[in-house]
Parts: sequence; structure tokens; C-alpha cells
Amino acid sequence: MRVYAGNDPVTGKPRYLTETVKGTDRATRRRADKVMTKLLAQVDKQRAPSTAVTLGYALDEWLQTCELDDSTRLLYLGYIQRTIRPALGDVPVSKLTARTLEALYSDLRRCRVRCDGQSFVEHRAEGDHDCTEAKCKVHACRPMAASTVRQVHSIISGTLNAAVRWDWVDSNVARVAQRPKQKPPQPDPPSPADAVRLVDEAFAMDDEWGTLVWLVMTTGMRRGEVCALRWSRIDLDAGIVDVRRSYNLRNRVGKEKDTKTHQARRIAVDSETVALLGEHKRRCRDQLMDIGFDFNDEMYVFRGVHRVDPTQPYSPHAVSSRYKDMAERLGIDTHIHALRHYSATELLTAGVDLRTVAGRLGHGGGGATTLRVYAAWVAASDRKAAEILGSRMQPPRRDR
Repeated sequence: MRVYAGNDPVTGKPRYLTETVKGTDRATRRRADKVMTKLLAQVDKQRAPSTAVTLGYALDEWLQTCELDDSTRLLYLGYIQRTIRPALGDVPVSKLTARTLEALYSDLRRCRVRCDGQSFVEHRAEGDHDCTEAKCKVHACRPMAASTVRQVHSIISGTLNAAVRWDWVDSNVARVAQRPKQKPPQPDPPSPADAVRLVDEAFAMDDEWGTLVWLVMTTGMRRGEVCALRWSRIDLDAGIVDVRRSYNLRNRVGKEKDTKTHQARRIAVDSETVALLGEHKRRCRDQLMDIGFDFNDEMYVFRGVHRVDPTQPYSPHAVSSRYKDMAERLGIDTHIHALRHYSATELLTAGVDLRTVAGRLGHGGGGATTLRVYAAWVAASDRKAAEILGSRMQPPRRDR
């Protein structure tokens, strides 16, 4: 039995819903009538799949319409080309099921190239070649990280959401498909004693470097945000740092973009930080005057090796590398992002409310992200609050 279901919105060709009912007796005819009624109802209610386009086509269309940062787009393109398209690119979106997606995720968690479990040689050269000279190796399974599989799931889900909006499918099967669980965050900030050692060493190396490390530690700014900071965004009189942009470096090409959460925020800084920034501003003005440049507030606050070029900021990669080298010399196992954790945990431990800490860090969701990441420190802050409240209460008198 066949029922006309309209034209395909992409190809323009007629679509039909078909179902076979075998037999010639009266019972079969009754079943055929029920099947016909069901197919007609599907057409009327638009519950039937609207198109036969493949997931690969849908991915291309989604990438053209979605708003993504350049770095995120390149990341997604890599996942699509290496993983999603080879596995499911030819599958019609109307044929995708939760089971199909879960099978893909399971395969990737076993081996990122989805091998069949049998060993083979990964050739590093095309055509006739000497495997020993080309350093070809026998394949060894490497599971894809759970976080990466979740990224793959996010791409597929975003594509299917668009397919639903475009009436290509009726529902997004990725919403019900199980994906690897997200591990709870485990921030590891430096101890207060290590933080003091790190700041002292940073100032001993260079006043500009020391000021940068101090500012990250006291504000919780991200690496890209501190690199993109301009003097026009610092109000020394009011003690405010206005964070609006982030600096990203890819393939040695730098570019400013929005912050990670696409939200601007104003961070209050203490008098000591204001004094350090004021001294650093005077140094920058003197350095530029010595080489014949006029200082203006649109210049970057931190320029690193570009001190003689006011148009170039400190490289985010250079910040991470220099900080890591400094920490290793001190025998401290840490990284620049851990200073952000230090700022958050110190504030929470001191009893600062969750919403204020979230605002300083630039977390969205009104503190939900902050609570998820720093749950242990929030609990400790809550215990401290309980002890403070209890100490101010007069214990009840009990008659013995």
C-alpha cells in the first residue's frame, strides 16, 4: 500500500509512505484498511519523516547556518571529517535511531578509528613503500576520551535540532540517546603558601609578568581575557576592570573575540591591585616614549615580548608556557588556569556568596556552573557560615 506524503523539501521529488500487507482473505483486507488509515493519519499529522537527506548533507547545512567561533568551527570540522562522516555520513537523518548513536559512541570508546578488533598496519605513506623506513606501525586501539565523545554527540544533536526546525525529521533522537557521563570537575588550586611563592617569583622575573600573575590571581580572569585587556577597560579611580574580550591564537594568527560565555563583566579590584596597575601603566608610558610612541588607552595592558609594538598583546601560549616553566623551577605542579581556581576557592572559603563569585569568574547560569565546579568549597563555606551563626546564638538553658 502506498500513500502520497507530499514533496521532499530538499529534492522536490514526491514522497510516499509504503507498507505491505500480505494475504487475500477478509481478515487481511481488514488489516489493510487499518494500515491505510494509519498511513493517512501520519500524513495528516505530519508525523512521517519529511526528507531522505543524509546526515552528511544535514551537517553541511547546519555548519552554514549555526553561529560558531572560528576556533570552535575548526574543532567541529575535525570531528565531522574524522569521525562522524565516515561512520554515519551516508545514513538518512530519518533512519537515525538512538541505538545507532549509542553504538557509535560505544565503538569510539573502544577505539577511536572504530577498528574491528583485528590488528593491521597503519601505513604512513601511500603507494609502494618500505614500512620500516616509513615507520609504519601495527595498529593499537586507543579509546576516544569521554569528553570528546560528548563533543561528537553535541554536534550530531545540534544538527538534528536544525533538521527538526527545517521539517526534515519529526524529532531529535540524540535527545534520548545515552552518551558518556561527564566526570565531575576536580579543580586543583595552588595552596596559599604556593601562591605566595609563585607571585614572589613572578615579580622577581619581571614587573610586568608579576603584575599579570597577580591580576589573574586576584580577579580569576581567563588567560585569553587578560591578554585582550586594554587600558581603556581599566578604571583605576573606581577600581574596576571591565572584561569584554578574549584573545585567541591559532596557527600563529591572533584574533580578539567575545569572552567564553559571550558576557561582559565588571570586576572590582583592591587598592593593592590598583597601585600595581598604576605603576605598570607608568612603566608602559615611559617605555613607549623612549621609542617614540605616544601612549593611548586603546593599547594592550600586557604585551610581553611585544613591548616595543603597542599593537600586539601578550601571546596566550607564551603566558601558559612561561608560567609552567616558572612553576616547574619552584617544584610546584600547577598551570595558569589553576590561578582562576585559586581565586574562586579563596573567595568561597572566606564566605563570599556564590552569586558574587560566579559574577567575578564570568560563569553563566546564575551560579550553577560555579556550584558544580566548586561544590566542595561551597560546602566548606556553608559549614563556616553555620559555625558563625551558631556562635552568635545564646544556647538554650536546659533544666537537669
